[in-house]
Amino acid sequence: MRRKERQINDTASIKEIFEQEHICRIALFDDEFPYIVSMNYGYSENALYLHCAKEGHKINLIQKNPNVAFSIEQAHEIITDEISCKWTTKYRSLVGKGQIEILNDREDKQKGLDIIMQQHGKMENHYPDKAIDNLLVLKLNIVSCTGKQSY
Repeated sequence: MRRKERQINDTASIKEIFEQEHICRIALFDDEFPYIVSMNYGYSENALYLHCAKEGHKINLIQKNPNVAFSIEQAHEIITDEISCKWTTKYRSLVGKGQIEILNDREDKQKGLDIIMQQHGKMENHYPDKAIDNLLVLKLNIVSCTGKQSY
């Protein structure tokens, strides 16, 4: 990282960002250009849990190559100035790499859905069997992550 003074070094702050936010962007390998999707997530034990349809471009790419990059942004604010070159942004963000695994076991899928729902504020959950059968739960195992902030 070029601006070392902006690096978030403590794991507690990184964990706080993971636990407070709701949207992450996932970059997948797609031949010549990356493919990026925004997804709701839940965070637990150094992993992001995501859910999606069983079919589609994203799933095809994950099956070809489960290695991904991700980003999460928190609390951004544009700071203006009369001089255009002095505009700046206040923010906290995370970027990282990981590997996605597709959870097929019903219990694992339900655990992943519970983590996602808890991240969004719902603690007690019920999932119809048909709903669980018709979706995929993805677990993004985080390999590395760095945080950056500007306040």
